[in-house]
Amino acid sequence: MTTTGKPHVAHIRGAEVAPPPAVGETMRIEAVGVTKSFGATRALSSGALRLRPGEVHTVIGENGSGKSTLVKILSGVHTMDGGTLAVDGTPVDRIASPRRARELGIATVFQEVLTVASRSVLDNVWLGADGVVRRTVPGAERRRRAREILDRLAVVPIDLDVPAGTLSLSQRQLCCIARALVMDPRVLILDESTSALDLDSRDRLFEVVREVTAAGTSVLFISHRMDEIFTISDVITVFRSGAAVAERIPAAESSIPDLVHRMTGGEAREHPAVAEAVREPGPVVLEAEGVRLAPAAAPLDFAVRAGEIVGLVGLEGQGQDRLLHALRGVPPSSGTVSRVTSEETHRVTSPVDAYRSGIVYVPRERRGEALLPHLSIRENFGLPTLRRDTVSGVLRPGRTLARLRGHAERLRLVIRAQGDSISTLSGGNQQKVVIARWLASEPAVLLLNDPTRGVDLKAKRDLYAVLRGLCAEGVAVVMLSSEVDELLELMDRVVVFRESAVVAELPRSSLSRSALVGAYFGHKDHTDV
Repeated sequence: MTTTGKPHVAHIRGAEVAPPPAVGETMRIEAVGVTKSFGATRALSSGALRLRPGEVHTVIGENGSGKSTLVKILSGVHTMDGGTLAVDGTPVDRIASPRRARELGIATVFQEVLTVASRSVLDNVWLGADGVVRRTVPGAERRRRAREILDRLAVVPIDLDVPAGTLSLSQRQLCCIARALVMDPRVLILDESTSALDLDSRDRLFEVVREVTAAGTSVLFISHRMDEIFTISDVITVFRSGAAVAERIPAAESSIPDLVHRMTGGEAREHPAVAEAVREPGPVVLEAEGVRLAPAAAPLDFAVRAGEIVGLVGLEGQGQDRLLHALRGVPPSSGTVSRVTSEETHRVTSPVDAYRSGIVYVPRERRGEALLPHLSIRENFGLPTLRRDTVSGVLRPGRTLARLRGHAERLRLVIRAQGDSISTLSGGNQQKVVIARWLASEPAVLLLNDPTRGVDLKAKRDLYAVLRGLCAEGVAVVMLSSEVDELLELMDRVVVFRESAVVAELPRSSLSRSALVGAYFGHKDHTDV
């Protein structure tokens, strides 16, 4: 976005194109030939970025392409091994810490939602942005600025005094975004941070982005969602295999096929057809009866059959997440959840009971609920199924590794060294390890909470292929998703939630973008239940 005072124009065909940088123009950030290795792993071989004042510059690439490593170098989390870096025309040897990044006017919002659950919203907004021992911003001013920014971001006002742990995932991410904005940064980095937001909050964020770029702030935007990229971007830089392979492509002159070609290097891959034949599901394997997702909500019934993929969807906080938790054994307000087999119907009373009954759950937040960052890739994979690798009371790591390799091949998971920390993997590959962990238990029912959040297109396709294969083997899949395209491509049927109730159920034959989005908001272009 430019600083000419003209309103922002969404970058579709025929829209305004950001002008190319003028000769000799000072860049807000200019990085050339940036390299970074972690042991034998080369994460960046030739990273590059030229970020102008007052623009939205999107960096895209498959998971593991190096874009997140570059973001962490600019944020002071990692230091670069080689290359040159300049901020506002001044050479910078390295950004040695997040504090140094803040001194340079760089504020970053990461994909992982980083809040302290026990501290208030106000404390979380100012966390790291003011002194620890001696505060430099008066209390009244801290409250005023936090209130002003959150009111611009949030559809529903957020109480500054409640613990952050009581908020929804989307609201907690808004706290992280507000934390960056109270710094009045010259560079705002949004690293997959929209993946935790509901649609309304994302749209409000984009309005704020337009405001700050019009005032001269530069925004570095990372997203795997093409609709977001073409809505908000001025220019796009593409990373592949640790290098910037295309720089500053005007968004208005690009297209999804063009970007995919650049990200993959033209790699030809077979993708399952969207309109594949509908599978005939088997018997019911999991059912909920009379479940209330909130004390005042109407009771609902739900069942999933062997070999079926069922999507749960709705605007943020409408009950779909609570149903998924009820299915994994977290007691609902009322009603029962039962695991059904040919021999018996067993009532599920806890997550441990669910696991013993062949029901596994992949959570939405990798960092807080799924990963142990201090452990290795192999250890993170093997934790729930270590008994299979124990002989006479002695753990045999080689057995764990052999099992991991089998699942890695199925999920197209690239592991250079199984002893490396799980934190050395990209977000998409971390998610593949989490999914492999639970597939290793050979479940009958797989519950997935937005598993492709922050995952690139190639990794999504890999996961889709695995899910289809599991269904062909008779596994039942219940999957909460926040992406319409994913629902259209993958699901046998979609259950739509609003106000803690099921308001529509769409079979595959009735699935369309208009039907889904209409159901979110109560439009009648769908089958009511």
